[in-house]
Amino acid sequence: MAEWIPLLMFATVCLTLLLGYPVALTLSGTALLFAGAGLLGGQFDNAYLHALPNRVFGVMENTTLIAVPLFVLMGVLLEKSKLAEELLSSMAALLGGLRGGLALSVLLVGALLAASTGIVGATVVTMGLMSLPTLRARGYSDSAATGMICATGTLGQIIPPSIALVLLGDILSTSYQQAQLSMGIFNPKTVSVGDLFVGALVPGALLVLFYAFYLLVFARPTAEAADAAEQRPSALQLLATLLPPVVLIVAVLGSILAGAATPTEAAGVGAVGALLLALGKRQLSGARLREVLRNTVEVTSMVFLILIGAALFSLVFRGFGGEELVSHYFTNMPGGTTGALLVVMAVIFLLGFILDFIEITYVVIPIVGPILLAMGVDPIWLGVMVAINLQTSFLTPPFGFALFYLRGVAPADIPTAAIYRGVLPFIVIQLLLLALLAIWPQLVTWLPAQVYG
Repeated sequence: MAEWIPLLMFATVCLTLLLGYPVALTLSGTALLFAGAGLLGGQFDNAYLHALPNRVFGVMENTTLIAVPLFVLMGVLLEKSKLAEELLSSMAALLGGLRGGLALSVLLVGALLAASTGIVGATVVTMGLMSLPTLRARGYSDSAATGMICATGTLGQIIPPSIALVLLGDILSTSYQQAQLSMGIFNPKTVSVGDLFVGALVPGALLVLFYAFYLLVFARPTAEAADAAEQRPSALQLLATLLPPVVLIVAVLGSILAGAATPTEAAGVGAVGALLLALGKRQLSGARLREVLRNTVEVTSMVFLILIGAALFSLVFRGFGGEELVSHYFTNMPGGTTGALLVVMAVIFLLGFILDFIEITYVVIPIVGPILLAMGVDPIWLGVMVAINLQTSFLTPPFGFALFYLRGVAPADIPTAAIYRGVLPFIVIQLLLLALLAIWPQLVTWLPAQVYG
C-alpha cells in the first residue's frame, strides 16, 4: 500500500484544485498533510523536510528567475500603454482592402502582443476587449471571431520571450544535469533559457503561418461588405505605431541570440524599453503606474508562492518514493522512450485543464523530466513540445483556460458553444504542428545548434 502514496498525493492535489482552493496552498498543504501522516506511521523520513530551507534559498539565489518579474512588468506596461489598440487599428486600416485582412491584423497584433507579454490570460482578455466587437461588426461569425482571439492569445506560450519558456528552461536545466549525473556523466552539459527561446522560434513562426493560412482561406467574413477599407494610415503614422514594439522585441530577442545578454539581462532591457514607450506615449500617469506595479507584484508573488509550494510537494513526493515509482513505470512501459513520451504528453495535456503552466512546470516536469532526459530525449525539443502541448490544452473545450478568459469578457449573447466551435480548427493546427515536430525534431534543434554550436 505504501508504494501508492505518491499517486494518492497527486490525485489529492487534483481533486482539491477542482474544489477551488489556491494552487500554492493546495500543493504545500497536501504535502504537509501526507508528510505528517507518514511521520506518524513511520513511512516518511523527516530529513526531506529539513531540505526545504535550502530549496527556498536556492530559489532566492536563482538569477534566471529574476527574468519573471521583469518580463511581467514589460507585458503589463505595454498592455496599459494602449500600444496594442493603436497597433490593431493601424494594421486593420492597412490591410482593410484585403478580404480577411482584419482577421490577419488580429493574428499579427496578437502574435506581437504575445511576444511582448508572454502571458496567455492578459493577451486573450486584451484582444477580446479590443477586437471582438470590431470582428462581429465586420461580418465575422461569433465562432470565427472568438476562435481566432483564443488561438492568438495562447501564442504567448510558445513565442519568446514567453514566461512559460523561462520557467521551463530553468527546470529543464536542473533536470538535464540530474539525468546526466544519473548516467555517470560528472561533467554534464547544460541547457539554458536562451536555448529554449531559440528552439521555439521556428515552431512559433510555423504556427503563426498555419494560423494565417487558415484565416485567409477559411475564416472569411460572412458579409460582402466586410473588411471594407478604412482611411489608410500614412507611412509615418504606420512607422510610429509599428516600429517601437518591433524594436523592443528585436532588442530583447536579438541580444539573447547574439550572446550579448542573458535572458535575465534582456528582460531588464525589455522592462526599461516598455517603460520608455509608455512614457513616450504619455499613457503612464501616477495612478496607472501604481496599477502596473501592483499587477506585476501580484503575478510575481503568485509565481514564486507556487514555486515554493511545488518545492515542498516534490520533496515529500520524493520522500515517499515517487521518483522510483515513476522511473520503474517508464522503464517497463511498452514502446520504450516513445511510449513514455506519449504517456507524459497525454498526462500534461489533461492536467492543463485544471493546472496552469506554472504548476505543471514545477510539479510534473521535475518528476518526469530527469527520467525522459536520461532515456535520450533532447531537452530543448522536450521543452518546446511541452509548451505547445500546454498551449493546445488551454484551447481545448470544455476546460481550456483561454476559453474561460474570453468567456469572461465576451458579450452575453455569444453562446459558449460558439466559442468551443471556433477553437476546434486551431486545435487541429496545433496537433498537426506537434506531429511535425515529433517527426522532424530538427525543426526545434537545428537553430540552437547553428546559433550556439
